[in-house]
Amino acid sequence: MKVFSVFGITLSGKTTTIENIIRELTRRRYSVGSVKEIHFEEFAIDQVGSNTDRHWRAGSQLITARGYNETDILYKRMLSIEEILRFYHHDYVVLEGVTDSNVPKIITAHTIEEIDERLDDSVFAISGQIAKELTVYKGLPVINAMSNIEALVDLIEEKVFDKLPEFPKECCSSCGSSCEELAYKILRGEAKREDCSIEKGGIHLKINDKEIQMVPFVKSILLNTILGVVKELEGYQEGAAINIRIGN
Repeated sequence: MKVFSVFGITLSGKTTTIENIIRELTRRRYSVGSVKEIHFEEFAIDQVGSNTDRHWRAGSQLITARGYNETDILYKRMLSIEEILRFYHHDYVVLEGVTDSNVPKIITAHTIEEIDERLDDSVFAISGQIAKELTVYKGLPVINAMSNIEALVDLIEEKVFDKLPEFPKECCSSCGSSCEELAYKILRGEAKREDCSIEKGGIHLKINDKEIQMVPFVKSILLNTILGVVKELEGYQEGAAINIRIGN
């Protein structure tokens, strides 16, 4: 699943840019999901005194409102982007206004000053209002999402890669970089997505059909523990695929 973020100041063109990106990705036969970050402390879909609010106040930890036209699942806390993305199984997921995730990013802005305030190595393109005035800034393409959406989505197809993990450097740097540094290198063409060590190794763990990401050290412990037991069983063959299932 490929994930990227479009972020910038209010009324800089974020939502319009994202609307056009989603339409073009959909036209190209990709499945698309989106996440909208809302920078308003008082925001809540669930209102005080509603039936679902009363469920929560009574002690329910997860509430679902099921209507004729939509179903809303309510968590009474802020989920991390990693937790949110577990609900998605799309070709692309577009994040709006999200800056705290290790993903490629597009800045939308009115002015050069707004770009400079937000620019870092995770940014691969610029769009929004400023695209009416510029075509390139500090080596980055500035693309108008209204008049040239095909070029912007071409760039997204070229630059955006499958979501990297979010492990801190002290937990895993077996590829020689932190997860964040590897993302920067991929965007610059200095590394490939396949260089991530998390994807390598001879063991995978799923819980309720969800792949659990493990750093190489944990993979090694789990692999050696399982092999240590299985090797003693009749029928074991070196290099054979081993499947263990716990639960129904």
